[in-house]
Amino acid sequence: MKHQVYNPYLPLGVCIPDGEPHVFGNRVYLYGSHDKEGGETFCMLDYEVWSAPVDDLTDWRCEGIIYRAAQDPDYPNRKFMYAPDVVQGNDGRYYLYYCMSGDFGVGGYHGPISVAVCDTPAGKFEYLGFVRWKDGTPMQKYVCFDPAVINDNGTVRLYYGTQYDFEERPDFPGEGEWAIRSETEMFAKSREEILGTPESVMGPSVLTLEDDMLTVRDEPVHIIPYRVKGTDFEAHPFFEAASMRKVGERYYFVYSSQLNHELCYAVSDRPDGGFRFGGTIVSNGDVGYEGRRQEERANMTGTTHGSIIEIGGQWYVFYHRLTHKSDYSRQACAERIEILPDGSIPQVCITSCGLNGGALAAQGSYPAPIACHITNGHMPHGSNKIYDEAFPHVTNDGACRFIAQIADGTRIGYRYFDFTGDCTLTLRVKSTDGGRFDCTDENGNSLGSIPVPAASGWTEASGSLSVSGGTHALFLTFHGDGEAQFESFRFT
Repeated sequence: MKHQVYNPYLPLGVCIPDGEPHVFGNRVYLYGSHDKEGGETFCMLDYEVWSAPVDDLTDWRCEGIIYRAAQDPDYPNRKFMYAPDVVQGNDGRYYLYYCMSGDFGVGGYHGPISVAVCDTPAGKFEYLGFVRWKDGTPMQKYVCFDPAVINDNGTVRLYYGTQYDFEERPDFPGEGEWAIRSETEMFAKSREEILGTPESVMGPSVLTLEDDMLTVRDEPVHIIPYRVKGTDFEAHPFFEAASMRKVGERYYFVYSSQLNHELCYAVSDRPDGGFRFGGTIVSNGDVGYEGRRQEERANMTGTTHGSIIEIGGQWYVFYHRLTHKSDYSRQACAERIEILPDGSIPQVCITSCGLNGGALAAQGSYPAPIACHITNGHMPHGSNKIYDEAFPHVTNDGACRFIAQIADGTRIGYRYFDFTGDCTLTLRVKSTDGGRFDCTDENGNSLGSIPVPAASGWTEASGSLSVSGGTHALFLTFHGDGEAQFESFRFT
């Protein structure tokens, strides 16, 4: 069987969220934050980059740690580096833009945008400075967060920002003094600055940089109006995760909406405004895909961040998913997308096959955590915490990674496998009370059932699948009195 790749496409113990993919030379590089597996807060580890040949997206390699938080002068006042981006400057060197933060995001909106530089895209990067006004003082107009950079035919533009709905509430500012207090504490801005800034201190913004990649050439402006009620952004307002791509003569602004589980896009024929909402590209709970409602989310949902990229003539969206019942252990995923002649991008479903170029072969062994759907029918939406309540999720015990807290009715789904016909499916599971997994395809048609024996340790359970040849999804629904754990499976 040929080498394959699945979601998540990096090793299961590697957590690189907030992915910004870029093609430099003949390789695609993934720049992102670096979560600790089973971590206690966001972005606990130093920046680590992975890359793959543009002609073989199954062959990812680790380039190592390219930059350390301790290299920033603000360390350890703020210990963690949040979502970065990298651009090649007009001098041929590579520039890394990022913001620092503390535990649970505290102070993440307070600092400047920092910059590091390297002669190669794979590091090692060295601290250069911070984005600054011409007088050398830090540029902190609006809220500096989630920087994204693009070299547009020699003009380097920096996008950034975040947005909450404080100022769109009907009691703002009047009875809404609590909102102003929240903004002053969250963004470290004065009441006068908040009330005196046209539009808002929040919202997605853009500025242009001088060739030194630090100095502001043109003052920042908002690219989308802050007040979205009555506009085409109302149902999907900007939250964070700014990313910009140029496709032909159109500019695509990719962002995480305030729904927090989806990557959306807006399109304009210019880089600094005029953007119109385009749609949702992907949701890490498949919300919106084929009408799926938020309460029907196919996974625990939560923060997302990523972008789109063309590799070898095919467009992809890079995003991340949640594990360990928190927003603190996020794993990199990707899906094929299509940009239609009218410029629109239809929403794609999340899959297990991702970058594989087609369905996975229904042969050999696979880790259970490559499931694209893990749901008990009432999965939570993540927030800035680790959940205590029981629900199915991907976790680990040392080097063993598995799906835990599988209770009666839990549905675990894989899209897609290429079947040659009937086969045997063997699961590596653990269940002290036993039970069974019922197997179905994407249409709910029964494929077979696998009895799970009661056992205190890992054991194997097998059953026959009656399936026609071709591409099918595989869904496993557990039935039993207790809980089960699921580590891997194989086809024979």
